[in-house]
Amino acid sequence: MGLADLGRIDEVIHGRMRLGIMVYLSDADTADFTELKTVLEATQGNLSVHLKKLEEAGFVAIDKSFKDNKPLTRVSITRDGRRAFSAYLDAIGSLIGGKD
Repeated sequence: MGLADLGRIDEVIHGRMRLGIMVYLSDADTADFTELKTVLEATQGNLSVHLKKLEEAGFVAIDKSFKDNKPLTRVSITRDGRRAFSAYLDAIGSLIGGKD
């Protein structure tokens, strides 16, 4: 496969912060905003921008609610997000591993 797999690299996922979000959610399924911010060492604004991009692509779902009168934002990976992430990993694997 090789260089032909470059076209399979999803630009939405490929950014460092968005890739980190997808890696974390692929294992955790759901995380709250503060948890992601801490794990990824992101600023609130930076994380918000990247989550919005993933949400617009349909890769994550964002649920906003309140807990003890405080805002609570929960982020979950969607079925489409899981598929896209799997395809992304396959494409990267083909590029660096020379899979046929």
